[in-house]
Amino acid sequence: MNDLARFADIDPLKKPVNTLAIVPQNRKITALGRKAYNVMLNIAQAQGVDKESYRAPLSEIVSGIDYGSNDIELIKKHLKAMATTIVEWNSPTTGEGTKWTVCALISHATIVKESNQNFLEWGYAQPLRQELLSPSVFSKLSIGMLSQMHTHAGIVLYEICTRYKNVGRTSRQNWRWWLPVLTGQPNSEKLAKTEYRFFKRDTIKPAIAEVCAITDIEIELVEYKEGKSISDLQFLVRSKAQVQLPLKSPPKPLDLSIIKKAVDLGISEEKAEDLFTKHGDDAMRDGLMELEGRVASAYPGPVRDPYRYLKAMLSGELQKQIEAQVDPVEAQQLARDESDKKQVELKTAWREEWQRRQREKVVGLLQEQSEESIKELEAALLEEMEERNAHPSLIKRLQASGWNHQLVRHLMIDFYAQAALGEEWDSPTPENLLDIASEANS
Repeated sequence: MNDLARFADIDPLKKPVNTLAIVPQNRKITALGRKAYNVMLNIAQAQGVDKESYRAPLSEIVSGIDYGSNDIELIKKHLKAMATTIVEWNSPTTGEGTKWTVCALISHATIVKESNQNFLEWGYAQPLRQELLSPSVFSKLSIGMLSQMHTHAGIVLYEICTRYKNVGRTSRQNWRWWLPVLTGQPNSEKLAKTEYRFFKRDTIKPAIAEVCAITDIEIELVEYKEGKSISDLQFLVRSKAQVQLPLKSPPKPLDLSIIKKAVDLGISEEKAEDLFTKHGDDAMRDGLMELEGRVASAYPGPVRDPYRYLKAMLSGELQKQIEAQVDPVEAQQLARDESDKKQVELKTAWREEWQRRQREKVVGLLQEQSEESIKELEAALLEEMEERNAHPSLIKRLQASGWNHQLVRHLMIDFYAQAALGEEWDSPTPENLLDIASEANS
C-alpha cells in the first residue's frame, strides 16, 4: 500500500483529548499553524507510533508556493513557531486527562532536499508521542472539514464539540478558561482586560457560525450567570440529520499562496493571516486580485497602505454578505425580486444611520478632551500619517488647521475611534441594526 492510500485510510484524525484545549504559554497559535499541525499529526499517525521522527514530501503539507525561492521562509516561520511554542496540554473536561504536560507542539523539524523534491522531517516530545500517535481517548475529526475552516476559534470549537457529540454538551467552564483556548493567545495582562461582550462578539459568535455552516454538527452557546455577570460557558452539541461527508483523501496541504500574494503586495505576513482568518479564501483571493490591479494602475494615485486598502475592501464585501444573509448564487436570485431589494435598501439605511450616530459619538468624545489632550492626539495622528505616506496636503492641513477641518476630520475620527472603541468601531452587529430598525418602526 502506498503512502497516499494509507493516508486516505486514516481520515478521520484521532486527536487526543489533551490536545484539544491547549493553552499557549509564550506566543499566539494561528489558524494556519493549527491546520498545518493537524495535517502533520494525521500523516504521523499513518506512519505509526514506533518511529522517533516522521517524514513526508513538503508538498503534502504546504502548497501554493515556489519551493525554489525565498517563499520557503514562510514555511520555516510556521515550523519554528511549532517547535518553540510552549503549550499546556489540557482536556476540555476537568479530570478526564490522565496527566498534565507542558512542552512544544513538535520537538524538531528539518527540511531536506532530495532529487529536486523537498521533504519535511519532524518529531514529537517523548512524553507525548505515544498519546499523540496512538491515543486511548480522542476526538474523531474530519480532515476534510478541518481543511475548509478559517478561524482558530472555529477549528478549536469543532475539535472540542465533536468530542461531546454523543453526550450532547461540552463541559461547563468559566468563560476566562475558554478565552486563551479559543483565541490561541497566551494569558497576558492585555488578554486579562478582555471584556466578555467583546469576546462573545469577536470570537465566539463567528466560530459558532463557522462550525454550523461547514461541519457535521450544530452547536449552541449556553451562558451561566453569577449575579448579573456571565460566569461560565457551555456548548450544546447535536449531529446534523444528514451530512455529505468529504470523500476520504490524503490530508489537504496548507495553501500558502494567498499569504504569499499578500506579502508580495506589501502586506506583512501576520496582517495577511489575520485578514485570511477573518474573511476566508474566496474573499481574500478576490480582494488581492483587485488590490494587485489597483497597485499596477496607480490611478487615481499610488496605494499608500496596501493593508488598509485591502482591509477596507474586504470589510465592505463582508458587510454586503451579512446584509444579504445568503450566498452569492442565492443573492443573485433574490436581487430579481423587488421586495428583497427593498430589504437590502432598508438594511443599508439602518447601517448608515448607526454609523452616523457612531461618528457623532466619537466627535462628542473628542470635544470633551482637554486642549492638551487634543494636541497629543493631533501629534500622534500626524506621526501615523507620515509613516504611511499620506498625501502632503492632508498633513499640511492638519498642521495648519487642526483635526476639526473638513479635510482631516474623518481621519481623526477613525484614528481616535480605533484606539478608544476598537478596530470594528464602525461595523454594526446584527443587534445594532435591529435596534435602529425598531426605532424606525416605532
